[in-house]
Parts: sequence; structure tokens; C-alpha cells
Amino acid sequence: MIIKNDLLKKIRNQFNLNIYETKVWIALLSRGIATAGEIAEMSGVPRSRTYDVLEGLEKQGFAVIKIGKPVKYIAVKPEIVLERLKQNISREAEEKTDLLANMKDTAEYKELALLHKQGIIPIKTEDLSGVINGRSNFYAFLQSMINDAEKEMIVIAPAATLTKKMKILKQIKDIKKKGVTIKVGINSENDAEDMNILEKEISGIKRLGIDGRFIITDRKKILFMIAPENPDEDRDKGIWINSEFFGSALSRLFDIAWQGK
Repeated sequence: MIIKNDLLKKIRNQFNLNIYETKVWIALLSRGIATAGEIAEMSGVPRSRTYDVLEGLEKQGFAVIKIGKPVKYIAVKPEIVLERLKQNISREAEEKTDLLANMKDTAEYKELALLHKQGIIPIKTEDLSGVINGRSNFYAFLQSMINDAEKEMIVIAPAATLTKKMKILKQIKDIKKKGVTIKVGINSENDAEDMNILEKEISGIKRLGIDGRFIITDRKKILFMIAPENPDEDRDKGIWINSEFFGSALSRLFDIAWQGK
């Protein structure tokens, strides 16, 4: 049985199988029902390994053992396998989310937080800066900055960027209720629908001729993207700077543009 390497690679990656498991499963699917010997012959996997591989596939839900002798294996329909994998991933994700949600109450987490706090104290403020790689990491860092804002938050972004992230909009509304001043500068055009959504959600929005995507909190913490939004989320890159000198200067430039509108 000849199987294209490209197909093997795709199935292996998509179903999280090793190379032997992939070859054995494809061979079993092509027969529907077969003995370990038949599968070994078709797949090219050593017979001594085929038994273990089939046993593993059975445990993972890719195959079913047929009652009777000789022992035969029945291929499970791909759509059933796919649905089972989706359920497993959802369950694992839910379990990990619950674990992370409860982690703050553990002694281990408190010890880590204390270590970080003690380590931060000797570092000069102007030395606190870093590169944020990937859009998901950027938004996670952005959410942290929004939560930590105490007095003021300045945002420059296209309207669509904000409406796509309703969770961030909710955070902005929440900190505004706590007394944080919010100023949002929109630098996009032909976005009437997105602007209507934003104006309903938050006040303090103006169209400004400032290109870029950045946020400044309390005139000292800055997070900005170094290029327009990349279609490849993993290639988005941001810079975080904690500098009262630079943050204050950039905020004053923003104020000039804000007051001119």
C-alpha cells in the first residue's frame, strides 16, 4: 500500500499521531476490518510493533476490537474520531482553565508572585521594557495594562481593531466606572458601523490623524505595535516600555492632537 508522504504528514499532525500510528490507521481505514498481520503487511509497519500500535489506537478511539478469533480490528469512522477528539480537547481546555483560575489561591503561586515582586524592586524603572511577540501575547499584555491603569488610559487604534475585541471594550468600560479617564483616538476611515458600536459602548472617542496602534496608561506605561496588523498573527510584534519621561512626552503630543479636534 503506497501512501503519499504529504498525506501522512497532514494526518499525523492533524490527529496528533506518530508515524506508525498514522500508517496503521490509514491501512485499517482502507480495509475497514483486518487482523494485525494484514495491517502490518499493508502499512509497512513491523509486525512486532503493529500489535502495540493497534492497541494504542483502540484506547484512543481510532479502532474497535472485533469479538472472536482471530482477533480483528474495525476502523472507527473518521467523523466519529474527529468528534471524539474535539470533545477531548474541549474537556482538557476546560480542566486547564479551571486549574489556572484556582491557581492564585495556591501557596506555590503566592511564592512565585513574591519572588517576582522582590526581584522587581532593585531594577531601575527605565530598564523595564520588552518585546511582545505574537498577537495573542500582545492582547494578553494589553488586558493586563488596562486592568492596572489607575488614572488615565490613552488608546490609538482603528475602530475595527477595538470592535473585534469586545472583551477589551468591557475592560475599558469597567475601569472607566472606577474613575479612570479614557481617551480613544480612532485613525481609520469608512468604518461607520464600527464607530457606531464604539460610541454606544464607551464615550471619549475622537477621530485623530495619528497613524499607529498604541496604548499609554497613567502617562508612563506604553505598549505599541511596530508595524500595521500582520495577516499572520504570530508575526505581529509589539514593544512595551515603562518610562515616565517618554510616556509623559508622548501623552503631551497626544493631548495636542486631541485638543485640536
